[in-house]
Amino acid sequence: MDNISYKVALGGIISSLCLLCMFLTGIFPVLYITLPMIAGVLMIIISVEVNSRWAFVTFIATSLLSVFVTFDKEAALLYIMLFGHYPIIKKYLDTIKIKLLRFITKIIIFNTCIISEIFITIKVLGISEFYEEINKKGSIYIYEFLLIMNFICLSYDYSLKGIFILYNKKLKPRLRSNY
Repeated sequence: MDNISYKVALGGIISSLCLLCMFLTGIFPVLYITLPMIAGVLMIIISVEVNSRWAFVTFIATSLLSVFVTFDKEAALLYIMLFGHYPIIKKYLDTIKIKLLRFITKIIIFNTCIISEIFITIKVLGISEFYEEINKKGSIYIYEFLLIMNFICLSYDYSLKGIFILYNKKLKPRLRSNY
């Protein structure tokens, strides 16, 4: 759609839903990974309905606002560093023809984002529990953590594929028929 008011309105709605998810991480701390994932999934809507550039602008806006709105800064950082932008770039990653190269690229992106998030959490936010846990349990703990996080990220990637198909085939036609 080329209507600027439509883009702004949709961006505002998606932004408010993303910020609601991020705000809820303070109320339901158990969901500090799940709610940023859900907020990221919402980026699919604006990416499909408008374009990736507009989705990225919406992501930047929600990222900046989530830092101020979210009580759980680590959840906000997970959204900013990984789960918010990944649904936007996923469609470009899926255009890589060679499956092994596509898989390796995704793993490199996941690990770069995860390690950056850990570094920022420890150095900038001053949350050093993870670093202290590594010192107690040994360096094998970091490899176990990365393995679990890669599994979570690959599951997220696989789920995004299904959510994208669900949105395009089921939800989008129903929403279009109502206006």
